[in-house]
Amino acid sequence: GPSRCTQRGGGDVPESISRIERILDTSIEFHELDLLDRPGLEKLFKKHSFSAVMHFAGLKAVGESVEQPLRYYRVNLTASLNLLEVMQAHRVHNLVFSSSATVYGDPQHLPINEQHPVGGCTNPYGKTKYFIEEMIKDHCKAEKDWNAVLLRYFNPIGAHSSGLIGEDPQGIPNNLLPYVAQVAIGRRNCLSVFGNDYDTLDGTGVRDYIHVVDLAKGHIAALKKLKDDCGCKAYNLGTGQGYSVLQMVKAVEKASGRKISYKIAPRREGDIASCYADPRLAEKELGWKAEFGLERMCEDLWRWQSMNPTGFSNGTAS
Repeated sequence: GPSRCTQRGGGDVPESISRIERILDTSIEFHELDLLDRPGLEKLFKKHSFSAVMHFAGLKAVGESVEQPLRYYRVNLTASLNLLEVMQAHRVHNLVFSSSATVYGDPQHLPINEQHPVGGCTNPYGKTKYFIEEMIKDHCKAEKDWNAVLLRYFNPIGAHSSGLIGEDPQGIPNNLLPYVAQVAIGRRNCLSVFGNDYDTLDGTGVRDYIHVVDLAKGHIAALKKLKDDCGCKAYNLGTGQGYSVLQMVKAVEKASGRKISYKIAPRREGDIASCYADPRLAEKELGWKAEFGLERMCEDLWRWQSMNPTGFSNGTAS
């Protein structure tokens, strides 16, 4: 669930949800619930009849997972197991799961397609994603009326073009782009670049960044796919284009018109040199393709950050 310090909008709804309601001019039913709370989950499924579930909930920081593996295993695996069992008990048999490119481990070939071996993960976070994928696959094999789409995200960045909603990490951001944006806005002094001796064009890590709106559209395409009784399918969601950390810093400097100071720091445990997608299967089978390029991602990120210098809070939260 969201962290305890999430800012509240009207009627005790999180600020992020009330802003979505503003954008869409509609009201959204929202229940805040921990997936580790099995009775609470049962109650929710008794109250509603769901046609499908999208499962995004989980801890997701690579570095932190190396330091706190048991916490990652407990939260991510128990949450997913609870969800699958409760779905099964209430005859909800359609699932879209937020997986990750980390299931591929250190790439044996680039770009990475869905046939690339999985499971040789370099960190506990990646392993939890891999284990959950395996649980879902095995369950789909046992229960023929189940359909699941496993979406292997590359690196989502950017924000909605309204500037009203975007990424608001609590505490120190674990992802590159929110951190860079916070340096640009003046919330943080300096970016640490973890490692500049990787086998890449400038020595810094290369990743496939995808606009969060493209990512969202990928989920709509996945929901449609479930309607074809697709069984269990895995798809990469990425652009197919890799950018280095320093290229990303330059792109945000361009979008923001601000200088971003950085220093080189030691490599992070669990990181790899390069990772980018072959996204063609999703185009072929889901009819989905990423549309927004790097410039647009950074412009939208900067609009969100400059309109909301302290995220969803009113400036009181650190």
